[in-house]
Amino acid sequence: MTENFNELGLHEQLLLAIQELGFEHPTEIQQKAIPVFLKREKNLLALAQTGTGKTAAFGLPILHNLDLQNKSTQALIISPTRELCLQITNDLKNYSKFQKGLNIVAVYGGSSISNQIKDIKRGAQIIVATPGRLIDLLDRKAVKLNQIETVVLDEADEMLNMGFQEDMETILSQTPDEKITGLFSATMPKEIRNIANQYLNDAVEVSVGKKNTASADITHQYAVVQAKDKFAALKRIIDFNDDFFGIIFCTTKIQTQEISDALMKAGYNADCLHGDLSQQQRDKVMGKFRKRVIQVLCATDVAARGIDVNNITHVIHYHLPDDIENYTHRSGRTARAGKKGTSIALLHVREAYKLHQIERLAGVKFERFLIPKGEEIIDKTILNYLQNIVDFDQEESSPIEIKNKWKAKLYELSHEQLIQNVISLKLAHVDVNYSSQEDLNIEESSKSSKEKSKSSSSNFGKGERYRNDKSSTRMFVNLGKKDNLRYDELREFIFKTSKVSGHHIKDIEMKGVYSFFETDENSAQRILESFKRNISYKDRNVRIQIAGEGDDDYKHPSHSKNEHKSSKSFNKKDNHLKTKSKVKKRW
Repeated sequence: MTENFNELGLHEQLLLAIQELGFEHPTEIQQKAIPVFLKREKNLLALAQTGTGKTAAFGLPILHNLDLQNKSTQALIISPTRELCLQITNDLKNYSKFQKGLNIVAVYGGSSISNQIKDIKRGAQIIVATPGRLIDLLDRKAVKLNQIETVVLDEADEMLNMGFQEDMETILSQTPDEKITGLFSATMPKEIRNIANQYLNDAVEVSVGKKNTASADITHQYAVVQAKDKFAALKRIIDFNDDFFGIIFCTTKIQTQEISDALMKAGYNADCLHGDLSQQQRDKVMGKFRKRVIQVLCATDVAARGIDVNNITHVIHYHLPDDIENYTHRSGRTARAGKKGTSIALLHVREAYKLHQIERLAGVKFERFLIPKGEEIIDKTILNYLQNIVDFDQEESSPIEIKNKWKAKLYELSHEQLIQNVISLKLAHVDVNYSSQEDLNIEESSKSSKEKSKSSSSNFGKGERYRNDKSSTRMFVNLGKKDNLRYDELREFIFKTSKVSGHHIKDIEMKGVYSFFETDENSAQRILESFKRNISYKDRNVRIQIAGEGDDDYKHPSHSKNEHKSSKSFNKKDNHLKTKSKVKKRW
């Protein structure tokens, strides 16, 4: 394999820039992708996780092949989110700092489209875009793709999950046939394979890691606590790791905001990312997080897409995701660029069975993590503080000379008093409640997680859900993937309408035009009562009922303007849920 960037054939301006950036050896994806792009003979289909160096893998050869005298758009990079769009643009500008006459323009929603049009008209050799904003620009005839030589679809699976498949196909159809196309995806569902078959003829396929597997540099851990103790456990994890710099993943926007607010109230440098924030607010939060002004970032899966920040030490799953791929994407926010990282799942006892499913499908091995006791946190905090004093290098201290009169103040104290004061000063900033707080860890159920997952595996393959609680009620709702809904968005919609906490809306199973979820008996009644009113979602009448009731209602959906007009495919494909569905990579 290639040992350094000099051997890849990149021109001197790029080599000088990446040397200044501290790049030493190309990553695996860079070694495999850069030569393909440089030759410009074949398309590229790359299976690679986030944090593997993908941006440089396609960005460097794109910059190498540009004609800087030509002001027309020669390269188009499409990414799923504004954050990733801006990150790619920033990286490309860093790589090309010695290339004169180059204009790279980022176009994305939530920012002035008129300013973006002006930037493009000045001559943009590279456009980095989100699908929706690019479609808008194409509709306005504000961007021309007729001279595109290279197209890159970055995180294509995420764009698919966000409902951008039609947009991607529309964009690709308006680019020249003779272009080179690169498709980068962390997973390879059949929809991505179909796009590749249609638009990437005779493509070179490269792979870095196995499908849906997490990075080997990540340590996967889990802790089992009472649901009521999750927040206290979260604080202990943060306090126990004095270098903590991490992301807390929650299920809903409301939970994200609540946990962030509670952390800030408790004195932590925390903030949150969710869908209700404006672009300006998101940019402000991400700017602080990158600068490490924010120590803890609480986020939903949707809002966290595209986050590309190095040196994240921890990812905490305050709630496990419904989708196996989301677990991989979440944990992949740490252990980037060759660093190590830790992913911790905070579970209550009824969630423990899910771990074996993750281990099997994501190819990871979980270690039991015990939430530190209060005394352990105090002990580690003081010892780390004292060790920092012992290890302090005076030569790296301030150039200001230490005055004798300063020393004299300490000479007034005895040796024992000085030690006592140094430790007491630090103890004054330690949570005094820790010394009396109880152990938060609880024993896992007597039935092992593996045994539980075995008992649920037959149901898992049949599209059913493991029912840990005999009183659990399975519910039907006539909203599904075709409504461009994700699991957390459906859960949040039900919560906002019924005021039933998202903790009680579990095991969501989304189909094309409808979904199932499980809840306890009391919550089921509250949800049913709430949805007796005329509730709608994006002009569609919403109906929720106990699964199995009113079979005729959802075996033959209404063809009214507020319903999906797809009863034929609904009945044929699902046959009232009696035919076996393919195994979904969800718990």
